[in-house]
Amino acid sequence: MLQKVSGFILAHTLFQPDSKLLVAVSGGIDSVVLCEVLHKLKYTFAIAHCNFGLRAEDAEADQLFVKKLAKKYDVPFFTENFNTKAFAEQEKLSIQMAARTLRYTWFEQIRQQEGYDYIATAHHSNDTTETILLHLTKGTGIAGLHGIPPKNGYIVRPMLSVTKDDIFEFVTERKLIWREDVSNETTKYQRNKIRHEVIPVLKEINPNLEETMQHTAERVSHAEAIVAAYIEDLGRQSVKEAENAWYISLVPLQNATGLPVVLHELLRPFNYSYSVVLELVDALDGISGKQFDSPTHTLIKDRDQLVITPRNLGSFGSILINEGDTQVEAGNLSFIIKYIDADKYKLNTKLFVAALDAEQLRFPLKLRNWQEGDWFVPLGMNGKKKISDFLIDKKVPANLKSQTLVLVSDQSIAWIVNQRLDNRFKVTDKTQKVVEISLQAKP
Repeated sequence: MLQKVSGFILAHTLFQPDSKLLVAVSGGIDSVVLCEVLHKLKYTFAIAHCNFGLRAEDAEADQLFVKKLAKKYDVPFFTENFNTKAFAEQEKLSIQMAARTLRYTWFEQIRQQEGYDYIATAHHSNDTTETILLHLTKGTGIAGLHGIPPKNGYIVRPMLSVTKDDIFEFVTERKLIWREDVSNETTKYQRNKIRHEVIPVLKEINPNLEETMQHTAERVSHAEAIVAAYIEDLGRQSVKEAENAWYISLVPLQNATGLPVVLHELLRPFNYSYSVVLELVDALDGISGKQFDSPTHTLIKDRDQLVITPRNLGSFGSILINEGDTQVEAGNLSFIIKYIDADKYKLNTKLFVAALDAEQLRFPLKLRNWQEGDWFVPLGMNGKKKISDFLIDKKVPANLKSQTLVLVSDQSIAWIVNQRLDNRFKVTDKTQKVVEISLQAKP
């Protein structure tokens, strides 16, 4: 296993020996093996874990398991809780697509903020087979037939050369422990149905199905490279980026061969589906102002160009406050952070200000939307109270509840923003340093 993965990394130039990797770890067998392999090969890595809030106690147990895994390897650990169902409902996505969008958006944020070179995932050759078959079943272009690429921008997949059997053999040999996700066994999900019901039948015809699919994917990738060169040339003529927006001039594309395919490739980085691109092509001769949304971006036709801007996903994730930060932005809100010696601090009791005992805080702090199950200890009380009950008692209107932010230290809620402080974090006569966080609405 170690030799096979090491050889694959070198053959595809996935990363360098001194690269810093952010490893996506669910706690399942594949990602646990990836951590062990990278550790044995002496690569520098950190662990990132997503809790999508979909499996109640199991999800919390997964999160704790992965945290302990990071401690075992003595590597940095990042974790995030998402309100996946709310995001899926708002964006009209499947739960799987919503989770994927949130996951990769957050991974990239952490990669940039913390200075990692690549995001490593634990996909293996069986995943390539499943992906190709799934794409064929639902309809796909040339990109859908190359399976899972070893490297896609900052995302790398070091284990694509190994099979599931290789992985099971490795964990048995190393006596590794992992968390089993029971949802992997149910066939209500499309990928699982292909894994458990379709692939076994195909392997009766071709026992070397995974190897055959991998070779097919490689040949398709070479053909795709030819198409990519054509698309890249058109992209140089038509795509410009400025101030976190992208502009695609339609003039160079007027005589392009296969315009829907060309546009789909140009818009691929912004997660637009082919069906949406077909709608866009039909609207190109129409009036300006029509809007097209992807899970991550918004596109507007503006005369002879397309204007693309990122969508704000912050309300479904969190904003980090690192120790030493003096200001952070969250949507249309701004938070000012001050660090003051307690003997020089005059207590501010306004609701939009949180005066916190620095010794009780664990950075980085997080600002996020409150979630079902959240609780805190209201200032002046000693007992727990669910935030849902607190908001009901405060008669907060339903349309404003979803916008309520909380400040989180480690796993504890320190402040319901603009509402109430948690008693455990209040300033006392024993406080030596105060962290004051005040809310300001941006103009």
